[in-house]
Amino acid sequence: MNVETARDIEATSVLKRERDGPIAILTLNRPKARNSLSESLLLALSEALTEIAVDKEVRAVVLTGNGPAFCSGHDMKELTAQRTDADGGREFFRTTMLTCSEVMQQIVNLPQPVIAAVQGVATAAGCQLVASCDLAVASDKAKFATPGVDIGLFCSTPMVALSRNVSRKHAMEMLLTGEMVEAKRAAEIGLINRVVPAGQELKAAVALAKQVASKSAYTLKVGKQAFYRQAEMGLAEAYAYASEVMTENMMARDAEEGLCAFIEKREPKWEDR
Repeated sequence: MNVETARDIEATSVLKRERDGPIAILTLNRPKARNSLSESLLLALSEALTEIAVDKEVRAVVLTGNGPAFCSGHDMKELTAQRTDADGGREFFRTTMLTCSEVMQQIVNLPQPVIAAVQGVATAAGCQLVASCDLAVASDKAKFATPGVDIGLFCSTPMVALSRNVSRKHAMEMLLTGEMVEAKRAAEIGLINRVVPAGQELKAAVALAKQVASKSAYTLKVGKQAFYRQAEMGLAEAYAYASEVMTENMMARDAEEGLCAFIEKREPKWEDR
């Protein structure tokens, strides 16, 4: 597959699923709605992530968007339409927010690393989506914001992912002002990893994914899980937990092979166990 033309392929599905070797490429495909997270798109994402989690052929995932926007957040037209429900939309709102939160946690809990390739604006839950990914590569034209405050709807769920990626002061500034953050600034505050020329973000993200995918899948799974778990612990608890993880990791076949390969000055042969 030519990854540079991935976003040019017409598709009827709200989520495009493609493969480039060991890399799964998921493309949000609601360009006319700025890839807003409708109920159908959230469910499609959840289904795709569930299948990828047990697919041993997939070693990394790239998440991108079709069209000028990466993701504009929740589908506000869909949400507003539910206000005519008997409960004023409360149950639909709750279900939508919980489903979205579950999808974000699926990304964090996925055994494979997930890399966002951001070609355009990522706002509200779209910014949350970027923050939930393990790594992020963005176009120099990309922008990020949590602008809910401008419409009387504080970005409380995006806040969870955002505050776990950038410092409190930077997170609060984005949440309280709703102002757009340029890609360069997003990299400075730690929201994204790299900024590349416009049009090169998907290619760069796939290249980074392939670099990551060349490592032991077992080691990546163990390391990713440990990273997020220890981040929620106190210092002493985190060190105790990490010590146990490293002990178990040392007993793995790939760790034994990796150490032998290092000593023997050769490339390791992973068995992903």
